[in-house]
Amino acid sequence: MRNGELREPVFWILTSLAGGRQHGYAIIQAAAELSDGRATIAVTTLYASLERLEQDGLVRGDGDEVVGGRLRRYFAITPDGEQRLADEAARLDTKLRVLRARLGHRPAGAAGGAA
Repeated sequence: MRNGELREPVFWILTSLAGGRQHGYAIIQAAAELSDGRATIAVTTLYASLERLEQDGLVRGDGDEVVGGRLRRYFAITPDGEQRLADEAARLDTKLRVLRARLGHRPAGAAGGAA
């Protein structure tokens, strides 16, 4: 998972955890909120992704708590996870700079591709 772009759910999981330690359901909620509802992460996708992220050293388990009679497992981003997220931000920034430059150099009145 170190090379190339982050898959969409992983991007939002790491972005959610960049705001601080969270339990699984809070990660799902944060991803939806941060993405303006465009990212919906299924529970199975969340926990499979968290397991891979833990194996890759990007996320760590950060304790369990019983809240309202329910056990919640918390997760936190690691320094390597923060670096991976920063790398992804730089990659996206480069893509946006190229795109904006290309859009800015279109001839006046050009609306895009051929019909």
